[in-house]
Amino acid sequence: MFNVGDKIVYGENGVCTVERIEPLDMAGAVKGKLYYRLSPLIGSSTFFVPVDSGAFMRPVISRDEAEALIDSIPEIEPAICTDSRFNHVDAYYRDLFKQHTNETLVSIVKGLRHRLAGKKTKSSRAEATMRRAKDILNSELSVALELEVDEVEDYILSRLSGG
Repeated sequence: MFNVGDKIVYGENGVCTVERIEPLDMAGAVKGKLYYRLSPLIGSSTFFVPVDSGAFMRPVISRDEAEALIDSIPEIEPAICTDSRFNHVDAYYRDLFKQHTNETLVSIVKGLRHRLAGKKTKSSRAEATMRRAKDILNSELSVALELEVDEVEDYILSRLSGG
């Protein structure tokens, strides 16, 4: 069980702060059941998740784990879907998100960068998927590295270039 104030990764929503743990007084909520009230680091939604829901939730990685992940980025293979059918490409990346790993998020970003690089007209769906993967990854790295979200990419580039 997490505590109020904890920063956790919640499913495919990225890092969230546990704002409250309490019974929920609204239609559809089970009386007396405890819920997490989660506020995402990126975006303005609020999530109400039963404490015992079985939804994917885990603590944010440590600074050392974040540094190791960044160091491993050059070796992570890009996730490239060779199928050109729109719905198959979409399903391919949707399935990857369900793995809930930072390595997979890096792989998605690298694969979609590769896919978009050769296109004259950019796919808004591919760009949105890549942005989503970056947001989830960068939100966790920002917490682990104690950086602002918008500083993470520069930090990664600096670290990988030896700076």
